[in-house]
Amino acid sequence: MLVDTYETLKAQIGRRSFMKMAAVATAASVTTAFANDGVTRAATQEEIKNPFPGSVKVKTICTACSVGCGIIAEVQNGVWVRQEVAQDHPISLGGHCCKGADMIDMVRSEVRLKHPMVKEGGKWKRLSWDDALDRIANKLKTAHEKVGADSAMFLGSAKMSTEQAYYFRKFAAMYGTNNIDHQARI
Repeated sequence: MLVDTYETLKAQIGRRSFMKMAAVATAASVTTAFANDGVTRAATQEEIKNPFPGSVKVKTICTACSVGCGIIAEVQNGVWVRQEVAQDHPISLGGHCCKGADMIDMVRSEVRLKHPMVKEGGKWKRLSWDDALDRIANKLKTAHEKVGADSAMFLGSAKMSTEQAYYFRKFAAMYGTNNIDHQARI
């Protein structure tokens, strides 16, 4: 009986219609679940105007990709405490994507890698920048001498500017390889 009912419904309702109905039902249940139940309050005008006394607003560029959307970072005592969209920015025109909206959380993350690290003896050890660059240069030199220029692959980033990408490509050419790509898969 249940199979017959399913087959009848399947013939009457197409996949697209079913997906639309499921989306509406989900939205209705989510809206009800997160409705304001009186626990939260609206921010006061003073809190909206200046939530962190003594903070400075700094216009900057989002680094999530190479689009270059505008962010206004609010900085207090050298700490990024809040951000907002740059409404007058010519690229983003007052909006950001989900990555840009979450930029402050990435910058302030406790698990973010902030220093060169190497794993020795099963434990992570902090390196100086000079030591890290020397190790990388020695590995590149050794690979070039033993195997040749095509032993390395240079992988750039969508966060690079056009000028940085130009120099990155020149570095790969100086190394002697055409093995270069970037991760602009956004």
